[in-house]
Amino acid sequence: MPDGGTVARDWTTVPERGSGWIIRLMIWITRRLGEGVARFLLYPIAAYFLAASPPQRAAARLYLGRALGRKAGLADLYRLYFAFSATILDRVWLVPGDTGGFRIEVHGLDDLRAAIAEGKGCLLFGAHFGSFEALRTVADGAPVPVSILMHGGHARLTSIFDALGAPERAGSVIPLGRPDSMLRVRECLEAGGLVGLLADRFPYGERVQRTPFLGSAARFPVGPHMLAAALGAPVLLAFGIWRGWHHYEVRFEPFFCPGTAVARDQRASVIADGVTRYAARLEAICRQHPYNWFNFYDFWAEGEA
Repeated sequence: MPDGGTVARDWTTVPERGSGWIIRLMIWITRRLGEGVARFLLYPIAAYFLAASPPQRAAARLYLGRALGRKAGLADLYRLYFAFSATILDRVWLVPGDTGGFRIEVHGLDDLRAAIAEGKGCLLFGAHFGSFEALRTVADGAPVPVSILMHGGHARLTSIFDALGAPERAGSVIPLGRPDSMLRVRECLEAGGLVGLLADRFPYGERVQRTPFLGSAARFPVGPHMLAAALGAPVLLAFGIWRGWHHYEVRFEPFFCPGTAVARDQRASVIADGVTRYAARLEAICRQHPYNWFNFYDFWAEGEA
């Protein structure tokens, strides 16, 4: 059942490596020196991330050991950091919608189309896994509005969108914690739109549920599942898996389709089941593609009472 605990070290206190200056640096290199130079520089950039972040490196080693089922070596860590760096660089093209040089394989597109055809809107539950921008390139092709619900950082995102030449993207971001956040989500869904959110992290103080994940209990946010139950919106899981240079595999999977808002006396069990099933599916895909999950903090920290 959901509880009120929080992790001892809130992920929002961990520096978001790869944001801000590094994205702007990648933009400058790509536009001034060309894609070939940017691609070459990914190797030392990944090495820099790996060498310059001991706490994040230790957390990554812990995660990889669980996902791989063996002790993670330096090559495993570098592979994870390189994939992370590559997805950052790909934002230079994916955010403005310049996908001409990309190979994007899509699975489950019929499930997405079926959800859209219902006209009730749809929630897309993702994770800090692969590239959410790759997912968005597919979702943007839908004839309905697309919004992203996310924790904080709206001003930083706006500046990044401006630098990437896509300022209109900022208008599609719904920041959590504002008085009108849920109203905007409801309006998007009532218009038959898509609302994407990442369901594997939570900020300090949010309700969580401890559930098995990669061998031990970990805390997952309850909020996304509460939202789905309260609004009665269908939910698809969505993953944008990095498979190599300019190559992604996008997956949409049916997850929850109540048809209407879940009755209040049934919500607790429905929410608890949703969190457990989400964690199980995330575990499975992390084992299949272990170098795609980008959570550089101790995900299994016990937390405070």
